[in-house]
Order: sequence, then C-alpha cells, then structure tokens
Amino acid sequence: MSCTVALALVVWAHEAAAAAQVPLVINTWPFADAARRAWSTLASGGSVLDAVEQGCSWCEVAQCDGTVGYGGSPDERGETTLDAMIMNGDTMEVGGVGDLRRIKSAISVARAVMEHSTHTLLVGQSASIFAQNMGFLSEDLTTNRSLSLHWEWLQNKCQPNSWKNVSPNPETTCGPYKPIKELGSKQHRVSACRANVHNHDTIGLIAIDKFGNIAAGTSTNGQIHKIPGYV
Repeated sequence: MSCTVALALVVWAHEAAAAAQVPLVINTWPFADAARRAWSTLASGGSVLDAVEQGCSWCEVAQCDGTVGYGGSPDERGETTLDAMIMNGDTMEVGGVGDLRRIKSAISVARAVMEHSTHTLLVGQSASIFAQNMGFLSEDLTTNRSLSLHWEWLQNKCQPNSWKNVSPNPETTCGPYKPIKELGSKQHRVSACRANVHNHDTIGLIAIDKFGNIAAGTSTNGQIHKIPGYV
C-alpha cells in the first residue's frame, strides 16, 4: 500500500467517520486478530497511532499469510526484508521504511521515522542502522520456511523472477544476468500475473477513535523472489 493509497484511505475515512459509528478499526484481508489487537488498544485508552502500530505488529509476529513479518517472501538472495508505513491522519505526517534488514518490528521503526526525524522514508542498511540507534534489536529474519521457499525457487530455475531484457533468458535460467544492449525484437514479454492474497498488499489498517482522529498503516515483507533492493 503506497503513501498515495494510504492518503486516499485517510481522506475517505475522514468522510466516512461523519456517517459511521466510531471508534472503528478496518483492515485488509481476514486478519481478525490484528483488528482485535488494534481495537483493544483503542478501548484501553491508546491513541489511533498506537492502535495501528499494535494491529500491524500483531501480524508481523504472527507472520500473517507469510506475507507480513520475518520468515516470508525471500528475495533472490534468500533474505527476507521488510517494508512498512504509518500515517497520522490529523497532521498528515508519514513515516516509512523499505528494504529493512534484520529488524522484525518494521511498523514500529516506521513510526520512529515519523516521530524522531524530519524524513518520510528510510531504506536498506541505513534504515537498519537508524532502527538500532532507536533501540530496536538486530536479529536474523530467516526461518526454515523462507530457506525452503528459496531453495525450491532455485530448483525451479529461478521462476518466477522480475528480470527482463537480459541475458541469459530469465524465463528459463537463473542469473547472474547482463543487459541486452541491442533490444530490437529480442525484448522479453512480461507475463501477466493474476492478483491474489500472496502477490499484492498484505495488511493495511485504519483506526478511528471516538473523537474522529485517524491513523493508517501497512506492513509487508514484499514480493517474493524480488530483486534485492526492491521496495
């Protein structure tokens, strides 16, 4: 879920709040326990930012559908990296992390970016260093499941992957790849991909409290078998 989509959802939620009964928690996919965690946070006096953070954190720990949190969606090197974003609907402040390595609490790091820096997005190794400076634990995100997913992908000649117009042919062979300088008629077609629970947004969550305050957030381990560095 991009910042643009999150902003649109926050605007929609502001409009819906006038007609809806609040407080309210909404999230994508049937992650009911994440919604319950967010609701419980609101009911116990937490802010909407607390609710969004706690709801997404629940999915990060529970590894919802294998598409949120550690141990899922390994990249081409077999490493799991995380992306997350949180938005304060009242101030329009945003914090996000991308390609976050070795830090499990991606949504909490995103909130730290929003609350402790003037930036919106930090990525890669620098995001991990920021997280460690903020007191987050550095630990391995690999699990037996992610190792198995990566091994099976290698055995399947690295299919599917995200390469095109390279040599050797990425549709039949693993890399490393080099660019085809003279494309001409040799351009590789990009195969159509049907959307399902495993290849687009994972958890996106919105919370509205009884005063109409709104926050939104998302957390994901991204596209499986992605080129390292993809956010």
